[in-house]
Amino acid sequence: MRHFLLIALVLLCAAAYLWSQALPSGDAAKGSKKYDQYEKPTVCKSCHLDIYQQWTQAMMSQAYTHHWDEIEYFDLAEAHAEKVPAIRGVIDGCNGCHAPLAFLAGDVPPPRPDKNSRANESVSCEVCHSIKGYAGDPPNDYNYISAPGRTKYGAKPGLKSPHHDTEYLNLFTQTELCGTCHNEKNPFGIWVKSTQMEWKEGPYAKEGVPCMQCHMPKALGKNATMAKEEMVAQHLFHGAHDAGKLASAVELRMHPEEREVKLGETVIIKVQLFSAKPGHKFPTGSVEDRIVWLHVTATDAAGKEYHLPVDKKGFAGEEYTVASDALAYQDMGIPKGIPNFAGVQRDGVPIGDRIFRMPYFDPDGNMTMMQWNTKSLGVDYRLAPRETKIESYTWQLPDEVPAGKVTFKAQLNYQRLVKPVADFLGVPADESEIVPVNLATTWIEVYE
Repeated sequence: MRHFLLIALVLLCAAAYLWSQALPSGDAAKGSKKYDQYEKPTVCKSCHLDIYQQWTQAMMSQAYTHHWDEIEYFDLAEAHAEKVPAIRGVIDGCNGCHAPLAFLAGDVPPPRPDKNSRANESVSCEVCHSIKGYAGDPPNDYNYISAPGRTKYGAKPGLKSPHHDTEYLNLFTQTELCGTCHNEKNPFGIWVKSTQMEWKEGPYAKEGVPCMQCHMPKALGKNATMAKEEMVAQHLFHGAHDAGKLASAVELRMHPEEREVKLGETVIIKVQLFSAKPGHKFPTGSVEDRIVWLHVTATDAAGKEYHLPVDKKGFAGEEYTVASDALAYQDMGIPKGIPNFAGVQRDGVPIGDRIFRMPYFDPDGNMTMMQWNTKSLGVDYRLAPRETKIESYTWQLPDEVPAGKVTFKAQLNYQRLVKPVADFLGVPADESEIVPVNLATTWIEVYE
């Protein structure tokens, strides 16, 4: 009996070993598959037309081809790896999430998007629906386990298809699926992306509201042309590149400490920012790229506008959260081949505005745009889920302000990429356009 149990245990261990070898994850998965093991999105389109069209509009379909991603990868990351071969592995790993098919096929670095290779499929239907699990905890750095084949995995039990088999996996209802790419630890051990972990630490996790509920909301429809009508998860993946998702993500309110103020006296305005919608911090994801700032103005009775700088609070690292004309991003000089590069303007927004960010620092202590070269993180002054921050503005009424009504306006703005960086690298203007998130107004009466 003992002999039988020993044999069974050996066979079980051998089976587990073979399973792990056949289905590697993370860096071990590079080159473990072939392109032709994965069907093209156009094949899926023949039955899932509506979902396919949604996907083509989503950033999932552009993870490799989007202009900023192409510039960041080839002009910064790849160029950096050519000069510093020690980072080659982590740069190849970018493709694990941005061009998964190329990574799994060992086609790294992939051809540029204009070559129209299968890398251009980015995060395709087959990439997600071939995932059978993930290895390690927390999920991060493309540690998904891809099992391409006739069986497609998803969140609905009991589905039948004439083209493939389907299997329900609970993973497709869990945020860990998202975390395999939306959590990332760099070679310095720094969490340079932590969106799923931010969700896990916040109120939505406690209430059982997963990423999919907001980014893949369900609506009545058909998930295939031959299917019955039912609630279908939309595959638009609304996020940072969607103005509708950004709109009103943070609510603004503002008020004066006194409604009536005498000429020459001081006005104090307070602005409350309530992060009402996001289940993670705002901004999140590529925090090194993105900038969110609060711009406050006053307009007097004669129509003259004044810019109000934020009152400083005095916390450690605050200097990175108040807009200035300081230079940063000097390490871009390495991949660009510019010795002693002075950098570009750090913020590119009106000096004195409050910025909601977490700065990334390179090994020399300079702010960096290159997450793989991030050795430390600065103060985290982003907005957490359901957090309220209050910013105050103290304004000595200028002598030229006439008696009458003064109107104040606070506007929260968002840019996907800091504009001085976008201009330096030649990134198309839409990536650094100002997207208004929300605004608020209030007023005072100035009397003699």
